[in-house]
Amino acid sequence: MPALHRFLPLLSLLAAGCASYQPVSDTPVRIGRPYTARGVAYVPAEQPGYDEVGYASWYGHESGNRTARGEKFRPDGISAAHPTLPLPSYVEVSELTSGRTILVRVNDRGPFAPGRIIDLSRGAAKLLGIDRQGHAAVQVRLADPDEKDRKRLRKGKAAKQRPPLAGEALAAQRRRLSLPRE
Repeated sequence: MPALHRFLPLLSLLAAGCASYQPVSDTPVRIGRPYTARGVAYVPAEQPGYDEVGYASWYGHESGNRTARGEKFRPDGISAAHPTLPLPSYVEVSELTSGRTILVRVNDRGPFAPGRIIDLSRGAAKLLGIDRQGHAAVQVRLADPDEKDRKRLRKGKAAKQRPPLAGEALAAQRRRLSLPRE
């Protein structure tokens, strides 16, 4: 029993270290330092007006249990990873086949695969309707949602439904994705 008393402080420190996630919060917003992943250099920065088209993929338990922001990763929550946007950021993601659009909270870094511009959590991929295909063409736009939507996303829940991208607006985003012919 005396030996156990000597190790109790160490055991409590180890236990505390295992569960020390950052609280889910929108402050402070972190830009982060430049970094390299899989041989590619990334420079996080403020990106007002961010609006890109490319490909989304999704990830689940294989990512680990902590986001780049230090928060506990919730695979079924509505979140995403982006290589350079400030953490957290909010983006609207529109799938370019159906036009379905969702609001997502970016709290992690990635994807680190060529041609991918965002990695969605499994929950976000299901909500967007791309969980069965693995990846999809998308438009990703920086958003400034109201506090109700921010609060829901911080809890891992879906924000209110967004109007789908349709008609000429959808066609225009599909054209942006097409590579110019040489």
